[in-house]
Amino acid sequence: MLPLLLISTVIAALVAAVLTLFSGSELLYTNLGLPDPGAITRYGITVVRVLTEAASTVCVGALLLAAFLVAPQRTGRLAVDGYAALRTAGWSAVVWCVGALLEVPFTLADAEGKPVSFMLNPSVLFSSINIVEQAEAWVLTAVIAFVLAIGCFFALSWGWTASLFVVALIGLVPVAASGHSSAGGSHDLATNSLLYHLMAAAIWVGGLVALLAHARRRGADLGTATSRFSKVALVCWIVMAASGVVNALVRLPVTDLFSTSYGLLVLAKIALLVVLGVIGYFQRERSVKAVVASGSGHALIRLAGIEVLIMFVTLGVASALARTPPPQDVYGAVGDIERLIGYPLDGPPTVLRLLFDWRFDLVYGTAAILGMVVYLLGVRRLRRRGDRWPVGRTVAWVIGCLTVLLATSSGIGRYSAAMFSVHMGSHMMLNMLAPPLLALGGPVTLALRALPTAGKDGAPGPREWLLAAVHSPVARVLTHPVVALVLFVGSFYALYFSGLFDAALNYHWAHLVMNAHFLLVGYLFYWPVIGVDPAPRRLPPLGRLGMVFASMPFHAFFGVILMSMQTVIGQNFYRSLALPWVTSELSDQRLGGGIAWAAGELPLLVVMLALLAQWARTDERAARRADRRADSDGDADLNAYNAMLRQMSQPGGSTKSD
Repeated sequence: MLPLLLISTVIAALVAAVLTLFSGSELLYTNLGLPDPGAITRYGITVVRVLTEAASTVCVGALLLAAFLVAPQRTGRLAVDGYAALRTAGWSAVVWCVGALLEVPFTLADAEGKPVSFMLNPSVLFSSINIVEQAEAWVLTAVIAFVLAIGCFFALSWGWTASLFVVALIGLVPVAASGHSSAGGSHDLATNSLLYHLMAAAIWVGGLVALLAHARRRGADLGTATSRFSKVALVCWIVMAASGVVNALVRLPVTDLFSTSYGLLVLAKIALLVVLGVIGYFQRERSVKAVVASGSGHALIRLAGIEVLIMFVTLGVASALARTPPPQDVYGAVGDIERLIGYPLDGPPTVLRLLFDWRFDLVYGTAAILGMVVYLLGVRRLRRRGDRWPVGRTVAWVIGCLTVLLATSSGIGRYSAAMFSVHMGSHMMLNMLAPPLLALGGPVTLALRALPTAGKDGAPGPREWLLAAVHSPVARVLTHPVVALVLFVGSFYALYFSGLFDAALNYHWAHLVMNAHFLLVGYLFYWPVIGVDPAPRRLPPLGRLGMVFASMPFHAFFGVILMSMQTVIGQNFYRSLALPWVTSELSDQRLGGGIAWAAGELPLLVVMLALLAQWARTDERAARRADRRADSDGDADLNAYNAMLRQMSQPGGSTKSD
């Protein structure tokens, strides 16, 4: 397997270097008014990037196999095949880390138009890193890859392996969020689509490499691993195709597809993706079925080797595309507002604009729609087999998903990047309204009832993974009342009063992280409070209500502080937008503080109604149990009690306790 990987990587690097030579990459320096840094810098940055991305892809795929495609031991420790894949991931992470570190001087030399040897001077190198955003991204990537390498060499359990897989996907984000897609108009759509594209590609390509290595060493559960990966690969191909089209349309006018180097590289990448789709179809129709039926990997190995080669050629084309300047009119005629937030604003945020001036959020809008669809499919599965599912839970989940969609993709989401008051409204919706509604939907309970069990001797599946996550030590710590409360209320103060919010305003990826934080922290708080889903910690009803009441003063005080502040949070960013309808950033901030103060009452109402309904159902169930017991024993308890009362009412009557 190693020879195939080395040959594929070398071919990808050669393809990237040749395409870079003929794609007009020197225009990058001419357009920026920089001198040519020399061939070593010009082509070295591309070759090193190919090697680094190949290593990151193998790392992601190996962790995917170890965590989700092969079975661990019953104790939760990795079996032999998982352990082997984890070691592959560890060495790949080492190469990933080294490649990311090498990219730092190459990136700095490329940005300043100087030979890379000039940047190898430590004093020059360290003084220049914080000037170039992508160099900082490579440093962060190296840190993440280093943590991955350490984790892979020390982890032994399934839970830690699954966590490392998530960390590996996060490691793809920094560089993706700081390249071509992060600049110019529509950079929000370009960055979001690129994140989808890169993660899907890493899972697909890396997963196939890991599966092929697993087949060559004749590992266990090959049929299960192949069947599962076939489904994952199909989803990844669809995601890559859709996200690639969106990213290309944002960066490139359709009329320039055949007339520019950038457009020709896009067409080449599309053609390779189509070829891979065709190969994947034959894999699913022939090889996968043969492997599942026989447990032998010969049919898979024959076609998968060719598929891996084409995938790495595609990787080379993508690396060359990253070095090719898009057509100049993509960046032309872009105003300050569009340059900073990615899109123009047509006027002040009236009620109609907030409700109907939509700009679909590819990350959270897609997540909200998929959440609704998957949930409803689960409800349909239960009903088809005759099981009931409360309508109220379905309604709560759908409204919660619609709240996320409205907060991120409607005019509220559109204006939230430019105005503090609207941002605070979106924040409250994501942090204090959507989470209790989603928790009331009981998604974990629905999934546990709808998903099939793996069986006593079967490899763990999605249901078992979910149970392991719910009962993991991490979930137990995060749902502790004190920890959940501190995260829920403390994050407000840490984000807005520490300077983090000011620093985050200039980066689209930081907005994505903030929204994720709002949602996750809110859900972690309301998960044990609502009490619909099984949680690591079960709180009594008064404890749940106490958590909500304990959070209220902190939220109210946060709003009061915002309304009374004399300094503007994020002042430089908001002033650079120069919105004509915002005559005072301080007044807009005070309006945001009022929204934060008023929004604190809404979750209390939702939780109170939910707890009252739960208490009523609990009393009703207790009454039904008492009635059934009375029917079965002839109401023996009541008869004994009445007999005791009659005995006490008689002259000289007494009880045994007298």
